Amino acid sequence: MVLIALMNSGLAAAEARKIEITAKRFEYSPAEITIKRGETVTLVVRSLDVAHGLKFKELEAQTEIPKGRTAELTLTPTQAGTFVGQCSHFCGSGHGQMKLTLHVTD
Repeated sequence: MVLIALMNSGLAAAEARKIEITAKRFEYSPAEITIKRGETVTLVVRSLDVAHGLKFKELEAQTEIPKGRTAELTLTPTQAGTFVGQCSHFCGSGHGQMKLTLHVTD
């Protein structure tokens, strides 16, 4: 099990580095991001078409992105590794291929 710290609001979240991600028709852009272990980041995910979700099962972190809106997911990975986030809201025929890879380095 991988431990992470999730922050929904407050001072620590205000200090987090923000990474903007676009979700549309079966892809996240960028599709891969790299952060350092212990770094607090906020993923700012914007849906350009339908409702999407983003779930990192191994990190026990997820968010829902309403159609045409933005959602944020703040996390601080405590372990290095590669984690794959998938769309958690059925969005069409290519839903199963919609992935975002998070590389956490030491």
